Amino acid sequence: MQRVRLIDIAQKLDVSTVTVHNALCGRKGVSNQMRERIIQTAKEMGYESNTVSKKKKEVAQAWKISVLIAENYLAQYATYYWKMYQELALMATQRHCYTMIEVLKQETQMHTMELPKALREEHVDGIIVIGEITMRYIKKLQEHAGVPVVFLDFYDSRIARDCVIADNYYGMYQMTELLFEQGIEKLAFVGSIYATGSIMDRYFGFMKAMTRHHKNLPPEWLIEDRDAMGRIDVALPKRMPQAFVCNCDLTAGVLIAKLEAQGYRVPQDVSVIGFDNFVPPGFIDAKVTTYEVSMKSMTKAALDKLIKQLRTPGHGCLLDIITGQVRWKNSIKIK
Repeated sequence: MQRVRLIDIAQKLDVSTVTVHNALCGRKGVSNQMRERIIQTAKEMGYESNTVSKKKKEVAQAWKISVLIAENYLAQYATYYWKMYQELALMATQRHCYTMIEVLKQETQMHTMELPKALREEHVDGIIVIGEITMRYIKKLQEHAGVPVVFLDFYDSRIARDCVIADNYYGMYQMTELLFEQGIEKLAFVGSIYATGSIMDRYFGFMKAMTRHHKNLPPEWLIEDRDAMGRIDVALPKRMPQAFVCNCDLTAGVLIAKLEAQGYRVPQDVSVIGFDNFVPPGFIDAKVTTYEVSMKSMTKAALDKLIKQLRTPGHGCLLDIITGQVRWKNSIKIK
């Protein structure tokens, strides 16, 4: 059945389309009697406004989305990525989409290469991968999934290009500059830089600031913070820096606990900065000065990307970088 237009109503009543539009939108310039006639005629003819039609179209397109998270990101606490998934699921519901989460096992990524259960057993319209996974498994997904794939908090210019990430590089550069502004120049970086691309980018942002101030990083001040399964632990160096630059707030919290156990005061004796502005539920908030990443902005960008791909296949395939902001707390010694 052909959709009823404003001009169809106007022709039936022998008035202009402007008069019909003003009457249906409640605008001035139309008598009450004519307004009632137009509204009644529109109802009888089955007219639907563009707004109503658009809403019906959105509801009809209830996309089903599979969300993948590697198991090493869920190892120890209710993690940052679990919170990110919650934000994504809430936003997807508001967009009339359905999400289903699946944990991607190390064995699957490294050996069996089995496609996600959601793809094998259910029809899904698209995939959002939260966090970094292996290049082999990315290729497997892209070759055999048959649906658009968007990567959240991970990118790789060679293969994973339709991505959304935080501003890890300039965010950490900005955080490190805060320390130099306070006259704090002997700095250690805490983070396993080969664990994820995000940590490596934050390390490079840190090194940009160090290089700008003509400072070297002693080997003992590049400190690992996690094992292959993502479990966090930090060993203090024998020679202490003036400040520790931590790749995330969780690591900063673990580090501060270690420092206090050995009699160091933060920030009186040593300063500490973090990244993310996120502490897992049940974990003590150490009030670390940090760079806040907007999960809502990141999840919205990822969902928008996927929906654009679903509506217009091949659309985009670009990298979106979401900026954040500094959150001053109590972990930097102010001069």
